[in-house]
This record gives sequence, structure tokens and C-alpha cells, in this order.
Amino acid sequence: MTHTTPEEPESAAPDDLRGRPASLGDRAVLVLRLAGPLQSWGAQGAFNVRETKPEPTKSGVTGLLAAALGLPRGAALDELLALRMGVRADVPGTLLRDYHVVSDFRGGPLPQAGVSAKGVQRPTSPAKYTHVTTRYYLQDALFVAALEGPRDLLDRLDGAVRAPHFPLALGRRSCPPTQPLVLGVEEGDLEGVLRALPWQASQRARTGYAYKLGRRRGSDGPFHPATLACSATLEHADGDDVLRDVPLSFDPHDRAFAGRRVRREWLRIPTGFADPDAPTEFETDENGHDPFELLGR
Repeated sequence: MTHTTPEEPESAAPDDLRGRPASLGDRAVLVLRLAGPLQSWGAQGAFNVRETKPEPTKSGVTGLLAAALGLPRGAALDELLALRMGVRADVPGTLLRDYHVVSDFRGGPLPQAGVSAKGVQRPTSPAKYTHVTTRYYLQDALFVAALEGPRDLLDRLDGAVRAPHFPLALGRRSCPPTQPLVLGVEEGDLEGVLRALPWQASQRARTGYAYKLGRRRGSDGPFHPATLACSATLEHADGDDVLRDVPLSFDPHDRAFAGRRVRREWLRIPTGFADPDAPTEFETDENGHDPFELLGR
């Protein structure tokens, strides 16, 4: 249920939309597992080219939660936008480019993209019967999206995602999620929950990863580290990057987006292997980060 819009002038996000650590109190973290054969998290793409971001956007996740609650497109989103979001890329997936052809099943010419003053689309001139668009997807990806906020709201969202009012999708309606979609509501702060949650990759992916590490070490058998590093994007008031993916409205006649500050980092998380062979495959610095890990050594 991602909604895209052409590039808009930069504007500062309202104060209540800026990610910031909050005092815990009655706050908790809702954890979602976003996985499926295809995902597409649009932000800037429109018309002939529909792009995808490399990870779920706040617009896409907010749209998913709004659909679960049964909110109409013009409904206020204040409660959902106040949630602080973090995304962890357990399996980044690969980019798929789809050659997409559009035509009218009745055999008539396609309408123009623009509309008249009366809001009516005119037929293409000269008549055009086939239109080619390019659409991008992430295939076989798996992300953990965590949202920090008031416990009562998160409990309500947890129930709504388990029994949604509208069908849920991973960005686009053609991208249904696999189960489980929701992993529950956890006590703690956003970053702490994302660090503590074990790796969510499938058993097949985990086994392949272990054998790959074993071959790198010159062994015919698997190697099971206790932890691995996953990239994460955390909403934070002091973040050094700005993403324009905060949906102020899903109304198709009044779409508007704001920015939010985020911090990108690597989180070392438990792999979940039953009998790990070592804490990690790599030598790490005092912060637990190995720059050579990205090179696949």
C-alpha cells in the first residue's frame, strides 16, 4: 500500500514527526517480519518507472498498519506517524526489473495520462494500444521493522495485523507477505529490541550461510557463528540522513510527504544457531564492526 509522488520541495518535518528516543514508561516495541517473494517500497517513482527503495519506507509500513486498522485513505495518521521506526535488513534480497506491458482488454486505445478541465481522460492521439512501463521489486528479501510507541496503541496494532480489515501488502498490492507477519510486542527500546531479536532468515538460507562460511575457512562442513552483522536504519532526531517518506495523507487528491531524520548503522545480532562454533567469524574492533565483512572475505 505504498503511495508515491513526484519530487516535492524540501520541507522540515513537523516536530511531532521527528524520530527521537522516548522515555520508556508505558512504551514498547511492535515487531513486524516483512518477507515475501516480492516487495516494492516506492518513494519517488511515478508513471512509466516505478522504483523501489532498498528497504521498507515509513510510508509503506504506515500504509500497511492503516490497512490493518481499516482506516479510509483520508483518515488522520497522527497516531501512526508518532511511532518511531527502525528497519533491520536480515536478508536484503536482489533487485528485479519487470518489463510490464499495459493494454485495454476491450481492444480500445489507451487514455492519455493527463485529464481535461472536467477531469476526463481523452484517448491517445495517434491511438496507442500498448504501453510499456518499468517496475522494480526486491525479490526474496526479509526485513524486521520495529515501531516504538505507547503500549496500548501497539497492542491494538498487533491485533489488527493478525486480523486485518483490508488485505495487507509489502508496498504494492501485488506483493502479499508471508507468515508470520507480526512477531509481537516487546518491552524495551527500539535499538535494543532490534539487537536482541535473532536472525529471521529461513532455515534453508541459514544452512547455506553456514556452509558458505565453512568453505571460506577451508572446511567441507558448516561453520556456525553466534552473531552476524545486519544493516539497520533507525529513526533518530540527531540522525545525519533525511528520508522524505513520512505520509501526511494518503488521500489521492491531497498526497503530502514530510521528512524524518535517520541514523544508519550495523547491528550485531544473534544468529540463533543452537551450538555456535565461535562468537563471530571475523576479528572486530572495539565497537564490534568489521569493515571487511562487507567485502565477503
